[in-house]
Amino acid sequence: MHKLKLATVFSGIGSVEHALIKQSIPFETVFACDSGERYLNQTESEIKDDIHLNQIRDVKKHINNLYNKERKPNYVRETYFANYDIDDSRWYDDIRFIDGNKYINQVDLFVGGSPCQSFSIMGKRAGLDDTRGTLFYHFARLVNEIKPEVFIFENVPGMLTHDYGNTWDVIKGVFKQLDYNIKFEVMDAIDFGIPQRRKRLFVVGFRDKSIEFEFPKGQQNFEPITTFLEENNEIESHFYLGKKGFEFVTNPKYKNRAKILGDTIRTQKANQQFNWNGDFVFVPTASITNDQVKRRAYEGIYNNQHGYIRQLTNRECLNLMGYSSNFKIVVPKMQAYRQAGNSIVVNVMEALINEIMKVMK
Repeated sequence: MHKLKLATVFSGIGSVEHALIKQSIPFETVFACDSGERYLNQTESEIKDDIHLNQIRDVKKHINNLYNKERKPNYVRETYFANYDIDDSRWYDDIRFIDGNKYINQVDLFVGGSPCQSFSIMGKRAGLDDTRGTLFYHFARLVNEIKPEVFIFENVPGMLTHDYGNTWDVIKGVFKQLDYNIKFEVMDAIDFGIPQRRKRLFVVGFRDKSIEFEFPKGQQNFEPITTFLEENNEIESHFYLGKKGFEFVTNPKYKNRAKILGDTIRTQKANQQFNWNGDFVFVPTASITNDQVKRRAYEGIYNNQHGYIRQLTNRECLNLMGYSSNFKIVVPKMQAYRQAGNSIVVNVMEALINEIMKVMK
């Protein structure tokens, strides 16, 4: 059976890969790329000048060495390697230095979502050169070089209105010039079984312009949030809050930053659970039999009931992004929170890929 050939940039912890696994769609990773929120001191042009002047042939190795000199671990890479079939030869640390020409006609599905940056130079043609200096430019450049059968571009819905709509006008112009059949839609995780209001913009482009494609509409319902939670007494005590955290989370003054779990959670973010941001679970005193929690956590009163308040665990955050229980967590606690918050909801990606597969030859 033909394996779908996948390439991703801004790969994160692999929501696309995990969606394919959950749907039992065989695939092989042509390449993946993520800097792991690490940044180089040199500009892109300075690095390219250095490569040219010193006649550096192995650009990939050179870029990898530059990142290693920063002495900051790539936690995203650690998670990705622990969960998917990949090796060093197929991993890139920086999208800016990938030569897509070596992968021409070798990719079925190409996926990525660059940060929404302001385009300081706005050309009249709204072409690819007008986006130079942004990470979106490199996503579009790679589509142009690789020529995948289909690509998916993901971003926040605010891209549609960013800079009074100028950003989206430029991006639409670029996609048009790539000579792909383009469709776009804002999709919400809550429509695909996840109790999280998380809207994201998806752009799908088909190389075969005769393909007719419609976005999945979802079921307009979702699983109860308790389905995604772990047993309270099995959760380690360090997830429970002390007195200061308890009082912060229950203070109405900070309701825009923190709240006790309801029927749905707010959009998970990279800084969730940091300084008491995000959603929290109230656990009545009578429900706790874990002596370590009783010794270390603060017991307070919420809605006239004695109990404890805890963070969502890393596993619960992944559950609420559609990841299976066998997804491996191999990085520190705060990094795992960031990775979940930065990911695409797997359920949404599953629905999108299934619709794409229906129309692909």
